[in-house]
This record gives sequence, C-alpha cells and structure tokens, in this order.
Amino acid sequence: MLKKIQSGFTLIELVLVIAVLGILAAIAVPKFIDLSGDAQTAATASTAGAASSASEINFGAFRVGHAGFTPMIGGTTTCDGVKALMQGSAWPTGYTASTTATLTTGVGATTACTLTGPNSTTATFTAITTQ
Repeated sequence: MLKKIQSGFTLIELVLVIAVLGILAAIAVPKFIDLSGDAQTAATASTAGAASSASEINFGAFRVGHAGFTPMIGGTTTCDGVKALMQGSAWPTGYTASTTATLTTGVGATTACTLTGPNSTTATFTAITTQ
C-alpha cells in the first residue's frame, strides 16, 4: 500500500503570516499618508523655482533686446504678473502669488514673492522688473 504524503501550510503558519503582514501594514500606511504632504510642499517649491527661472529668462531677453520679452512692472503687480511668463500664462490650479517685499526699484528691480499652493504650502521666488 502506498502512503499518501500531504504537503501545505498549517493553520498556525498562515495566522503568523497574516499577523506579520498586519503589523507591516500598520507601520507602512502612516508613512505613505505623510508623503502626500511632502509631495505638495515639493510641488509648490518646484513651481516657485519655475516662476523665478521664467522671470530671469524674461529679464535676460529684455537685456539683450529680444522682442519676445514680456514687460514686467514693479510693485505689487510683479509677483502675480510672473504667471504670464509661465506655460499657459496662468498659475497651476490652486496656486496664488503675493508680494512679500519690494527690494529695489526701476529696471532690474527684484521683488520677493510668496507662492501659496495646495493645503497652504508656501515657497518664495524672485521676480525681476523690466520697466
């Protein structure tokens, strides 16, 4: 007579695996939830960096006499005016810019700006006037 050999996992082994997976999930889920806030902060910082870069490129075009530059007037309009230099001529949805402080006046004046993004994340950028 042939002896039939059974193989598989015992109930105890299955319960232990489920318990370990539950513990890992309990540790991992809060870390992933926290990442969404970090992602929003990074998105706001990168949008501010793009705004600062766009302003600098526009000022460079002005300085070399390129006809494609966009006039940027100093004061409180400078920060929000940078959106005209961005792709689509608008801030991404949920973003607004405000003037922090005007540092200098006249052509080449730099204005400190604050960009506010989703969930009140903020970042700063510099706008440069051409008039």
